[in-house]
Amino acid sequence: MSGRTATQSGKIAVVGERELVLGYRLLGVQDAFQAGKDDVQKIVMDLFNSNEYALIIVGNQARAGLSASVKEKLESSITPLVVFMPSLDSQAHEESLSILARRVLGVDLKVSA
Repeated sequence: MSGRTATQSGKIAVVGERELVLGYRLLGVQDAFQAGKDDVQKIVMDLFNSNEYALIIVGNQARAGLSASVKEKLESSITPLVVFMPSLDSQAHEESLSILARRVLGVDLKVSA
């Protein structure tokens, strides 16, 4: 859990491949940055450390450019919350809703039969 102060304004930032960035810009997200594997770590960490954002969405393809220690830091952060968005054509393992709820909210979702 991050020990940062809650000075975020509720802003959203998006970092990732062209299609993801364009989609969020069409939805009105102004802080959307196209990034490749070479520059994604710097962009994401600059946004993360800026204390301006409540939510940072990172494309799954861009996630591949992050070091293991940075991924761990981002995945354990609540303020700002960092979410990895799978691409539409990706065959990557997606985080299930129950795992996401456990990580973000600290609760287990149980399905009743």
